[in-house]
Amino acid sequence: MNPLEQFVLFLVSLVANTFSAFSGGGAGLIQFPLLIFLGLSFSVALATHKVASVALGLGAILRYLSTSKLERKFVVMMICAGVPGVVLGGSFILLVPENIALISLGILTGGLGMYSIFKPSLGQMDTPQHRDTLGYVQGSGVLFLLGILNGSLTSGTGLFVTIWLVVWFGLDYQRAVAYTLILVGVFWNSAGAITLGILGEIRWDWLPALLFGSLLGGYLGSHLAIKHGNRWIKRSFEVVTLLISIKLIWTGL
Repeated sequence: MNPLEQFVLFLVSLVANTFSAFSGGGAGLIQFPLLIFLGLSFSVALATHKVASVALGLGAILRYLSTSKLERKFVVMMICAGVPGVVLGGSFILLVPENIALISLGILTGGLGMYSIFKPSLGQMDTPQHRDTLGYVQGSGVLFLLGILNGSLTSGTGLFVTIWLVVWFGLDYQRAVAYTLILVGVFWNSAGAITLGILGEIRWDWLPALLFGSLLGGYLGSHLAIKHGNRWIKRSFEVVTLLISIKLIWTGL
């Protein structure tokens, strides 16, 4: 790619990942379609985007490291439940048509945004719940299914993890976003990138700009989330989910 195209990729990646880090997901809303628009096939764009998204989690780690303490149980649960799902989803996505899945996911994503809008107190305070063995088992089952979505589709699946941590385990938005960015961003996306890289193709010459934009965007978005708190994160989450819903349904049609 020429320097101008690399600069455009960097700017798009920076904007997409800043919003993603602030709202708890959604980098694929802008970044993934652009890769396809610039000439990559669906599978190559997906694999390339997955690799770049790992840098989003690394950028978030740099900002959250001194302010957020991750609970070991949540870390182990999200890795053990989600990573196998990501590998499974990444293994099948290249073999199945995507239209019905995109439309269904778009409707469900829009539903998440509307649910948050009509629940004003949702995620504003940390109210622990379902922290017993049964609660963790049930929560892990859903995270496994979300891992499959994360491995197979790229727009907005991190938002599902964020809202699940809020609704099921009672985390506030800021803590849920931290878990999503670090564990989904680094571990889930790394598993997806490796799976898709083995089964498909990655455009390595496009990655420098995407990685730098993702890393910087992850840091900036995390800084905004820490600075502005749960109320603004919730509003950002709602806007991003509704935009992704429209985008997914439109693409599916």
